[in-house]
Amino acid sequence: MPVGIFRVCLVVLTAIVNHPLIFPRENGTVPKNMEEIIQKMKEREEILRLEQLRLEQEIAEQEAIQMALEKSAEVVKESKEEKVRWDMWTALSMVIFLLIELWRQDFQEGIWQDTGGEEDDMAVLGKAFKGVAFPDKAALASFYEKRILGTTGDMARMREMVEGFADDLLEALRSVCNRDADMEVEDCMGVGSMYENWRVRKPFVCDLIVPFAPPEPYCFRSQTWCSGDSFPPAEQGYGTIKVCRAGEDVTGCICDKTKLGEDMLCLLHSQANTTRPSSEMEDLLCFKNTQYLDADQVMKWFQIAVTKAWNRISHKYEFDLSFSLLDSPGALKIKFRSGKSIAFNLTPVVQYENSDVYFISHFPRRSLAADLPSSTHWFLTFAVYERRFIQLVSKTLPANACHVSCLQILSFLHGKQCSLTGPSGLTNYHLKTVMLHLLQARPSQDWAPEKLEARLQDMLKFLEKCLHEKKLYHFFIGNGKVPAELGFPIIFQRAEPLNLFRPFVLHRDVYRKTVDTFHEMLRNMTALINEYTVHIPLAQTNGIHKESF
Repeated sequence: MPVGIFRVCLVVLTAIVNHPLIFPRENGTVPKNMEEIIQKMKEREEILRLEQLRLEQEIAEQEAIQMALEKSAEVVKESKEEKVRWDMWTALSMVIFLLIELWRQDFQEGIWQDTGGEEDDMAVLGKAFKGVAFPDKAALASFYEKRILGTTGDMARMREMVEGFADDLLEALRSVCNRDADMEVEDCMGVGSMYENWRVRKPFVCDLIVPFAPPEPYCFRSQTWCSGDSFPPAEQGYGTIKVCRAGEDVTGCICDKTKLGEDMLCLLHSQANTTRPSSEMEDLLCFKNTQYLDADQVMKWFQIAVTKAWNRISHKYEFDLSFSLLDSPGALKIKFRSGKSIAFNLTPVVQYENSDVYFISHFPRRSLAADLPSSTHWFLTFAVYERRFIQLVSKTLPANACHVSCLQILSFLHGKQCSLTGPSGLTNYHLKTVMLHLLQARPSQDWAPEKLEARLQDMLKFLEKCLHEKKLYHFFIGNGKVPAELGFPIIFQRAEPLNLFRPFVLHRDVYRKTVDTFHEMLRNMTALINEYTVHIPLAQTNGIHKESF
């Protein structure tokens, strides 16, 4: 410490001794331009001050830019966090909505068969019908007797005439076909409203289906949407038909999928049978380069065969036969010399396995149907089982039961309304499906003839409910309560229910027009019935009031 103090003192003393003003050196002089030096120092000081100000300004600008960047980064970060929060809430809301919708659909599908026939359930429905006057019992009875009962005899005579002619035509068709190469045609069967005795509107048209099979040694192998493989929703209710040789594995041998080489042979198939030429499959009415039966090819073959058959037997009849509709290949018309005509549909079908379910090439007069996925997809018809179910249930109902009368009246009202306001998405098949559901749901005594009015109201309310929900399920598909006496295939009973109103979900304009037509029919119902009702004396109507629903 003392050494340090000594060093400092020595430095200070040296500085004092060497200062030029205290001890001027020899020959030393004080500069004469002191003022000039001071001026330069001031100028230098001013330059340094300006430079300092410039540097301070640049630093301030840099700090401002940095603060702006930090603020913008914070805004971007906050916006991202807000967007993430918004996306999360949106996604969560969508998930909740989908879960609610799925639960609602599952709940409704779980109770679709449970109509129960209870008055409380039906009372909840028909809200759109409040204030609509319903025809009284006397008016309904008079209308049914005058307008509908008189058509029964005409239908019976027409069925007899058409069936006899169709049998003769098919017999001639078999004679003109090559038994070794052409399809084998079986006897025709009558289906639909004409054979279930509920068709009321003219012109009467008989629907006949004609099963056919391939020539030996071929056979049909069918596959439906409910056979295990996944089908898209648009193809539900359809199936495909594969043409195979008898005994051939439908999945195919590995020799058809793998090149075995020139020196290798398949032990199961000879060279003659490994591959069928394309022309042979086309002769079997298959789609080009496939083994799947083509509905368009079948209809072309059938039209040509019917034309040849008619040319062979036309000399026996005193009328002409022609194809009446271009969009319905099986629609035929008999024209008499008197000018009268009879129309009927003759449609080829393929039997599904050993059942009475059939693949049908097309549906005549079908209004609410999506286009076929392709010409190799065939729709399934359960018309034979529907007719048998109505016959089976009718045996357990009271005498002169009103189930057919309800369907006839509803079919007439809807057809009359469509003739006034244009076609709608509802068809007679939908109306029949409603009746089938109620036949299964309600006890037999509820279909007594005196309960015609109540059952007609039930059908209208049930139809209104289905329209509101856009759900009317096929009666047989997915219905585990089908009577065992029918021998209905179990595969269709275990399938998911098929919604016949699914096209309404896809075509809102058709749905809106259908609902409007239905409501208009309800408002015009009394007027439409009174138009075809004879005058009822006042004494018969006393004490009878019009009901509203």
